[in-house]
Amino acid sequence: EPRYADGKNDLMAEQAAELEQLGVEVIVAGPYAALQAARQSTTHVPIVMTTAVDPILTGAVKSYARPDGNVTGITEMLPELTPRRLEILRQIAPELRKVGILWQPGTLSEKLVNNTVAETQAIATTFGIEVRAFGAKSLDDLEEFLKTISQTGIDGLIVLVNPMFLLYRQRIAERTAKYRIAAIFEWSPFVQSGGLVSYGANVPDVYRRAAGYVDKILKGSKPGDLPVTGPVKIDLAVNLKTAAALGLTVPRALIEQASLIVKAD
Repeated sequence: EPRYADGKNDLMAEQAAELEQLGVEVIVAGPYAALQAARQSTTHVPIVMTTAVDPILTGAVKSYARPDGNVTGITEMLPELTPRRLEILRQIAPELRKVGILWQPGTLSEKLVNNTVAETQAIATTFGIEVRAFGAKSLDDLEEFLKTISQTGIDGLIVLVNPMFLLYRQRIAERTAKYRIAAIFEWSPFVQSGGLVSYGANVPDVYRRAAGYVDKILKGSKPGDLPVTGPVKIDLAVNLKTAAALGLTVPRALIEQASLIVKAD
């Protein structure tokens, strides 16, 4: 299974086991490594997740409707928003002709990614844009992709979120900017690190909603009976400084919708 914590997994597992020994009634686990550590340490203490990784693919739950175990919560990923991300990207960079979707195998199923590409291509075709998926499973794969990105022929990039990409967000932002590739991400931290634009889950709101799961469990609900849900609050963030460096103009309508704006100097 994927590992993202760069050697910290064992420490997290120890910490999670300590929580169980202390007699906690619920564990809230956010990043994927924390969720895995909690799952390894206990099978009976309820776990409320707030993960950006596919919980079915990774075995955390059996289904969204009935998790059927000691894990439930919220998934921050919404690849179904990718067609909208293409529309936003095209508003900023109307000359786009080839757009890549960058994802990490092991965090999403190939079926889900293929459906995402197909749905995005259906919209892209009306604009004469070609869409292609690029997988980067490891840090080496990501580095190789970033080194050779100028050879792919893409002029736009949609980056699907996962912990590894988040860790290397500045590197991704710098490399796409170097080759003048318009890139859109899922989370606002990418924009704060130099990315052009993001559109995706409001992470603080996800954690606030996780408190609702904790409340229900403390009142007697079983986690396996509480459906897994996705985020309900979606944020748009734009980096006007990066847009200016790329020679792009962010439409006023998008600026007015943005919850975060990094202004140009």
